[in-house]
Amino acid sequence: MSKHPVLEVKGLKTSFFTDDGEVPAVDEIDFYINEGEILGIVGESGCGKSVTSLSIMGLLPKGIGKIVGGEILFKGESIVNASEKRMKEIRGKEIAMIFQEPMTSLNPLFTIGNQMVEAIRIHSKMNKKQAQERAIEMLKLVGLPRAKEIMNEYPHQLSGGMRQRVMIAMAMVCNPSLLIADEPTTALDVTIQAQILKLMKDLNKNFNTAIMMITHDLGVVAEVCHRVVVMYSGKIVEEGDVCTIFKSPKHPYTIGLIQSIPDIREKKARLYSIPGNVPKPGSIRQGCRFAARCEHAFERCFKENPGLYETGEQGHKVRCFLHQREEEMNVERTVAAGERT
Repeated sequence: MSKHPVLEVKGLKTSFFTDDGEVPAVDEIDFYINEGEILGIVGESGCGKSVTSLSIMGLLPKGIGKIVGGEILFKGESIVNASEKRMKEIRGKEIAMIFQEPMTSLNPLFTIGNQMVEAIRIHSKMNKKQAQERAIEMLKLVGLPRAKEIMNEYPHQLSGGMRQRVMIAMAMVCNPSLLIADEPTTALDVTIQAQILKLMKDLNKNFNTAIMMITHDLGVVAEVCHRVVVMYSGKIVEEGDVCTIFKSPKHPYTIGLIQSIPDIREKKARLYSIPGNVPKPGSIRQGCRFAARCEHAFERCFKENPGLYETGEQGHKVRCFLHQREEEMNVERTVAAGERT
């Protein structure tokens, strides 16, 4: 896998401005996505995952949402302050996005063919006939039968799974370098979910497309992602490769998310759930934002904000004082053992 980053996010801060003042939704997050890599962004609703994606795409609601700090580099180019003209060139052609509910993303008044052809012709010099042929080719590529007939159909005539495949076809039609998928399988049944995930893995493998997969489903992460970023209350609390995160999670929030996954091998009267709720953005000004829900929290957790600490595993970082305390205890044990010998 290539190690050249397609996307670099550095210290990104995004806020919403309401009648009650500034509400920080994303607070100084850093991550990157390499060429041909699938990165999972995980967390509960309200953790800042979708706001991160909208910040990257330049689709924050005007007058309400604003990037107030940090950098977003796409292939080395800063796009935080890029003009609307430049963002229109990037969106769809170089960075494409699949939204959670395709019915709200497709225009109900136009046929699938009209919408796909328009997307192609905006970003290429193809004539109408060439664009139609390209659209049919992409519909076939995503596994849709009757591709020619579907071109003349309206969104409401298709099932949820078919609409989602159309959205993926539209996103991939210009061969983007980066595909952002915001909960692409949430509204689909399990069988269709598996098909969509396989399709995205195939697209990643065949076209070397980098994918940013936003989800709350750790099963999806385990199935398709190479690395994982865990977000909580607008901050990254843990990151690392998939194997490390699942085999050796360090942050209590990550551990709680993994424990919440039902295991068919065990019979339990109740499924595990993390106590409490995600705090309202901006409501916690001091201390770790997960402290109130954490069974391991101690006095320091409520007074200081933890940084992202290296764990020793390559690329594995965790935002938790417990890890720092564990490292200090290991050092003390090593010193004590040396003194005894």
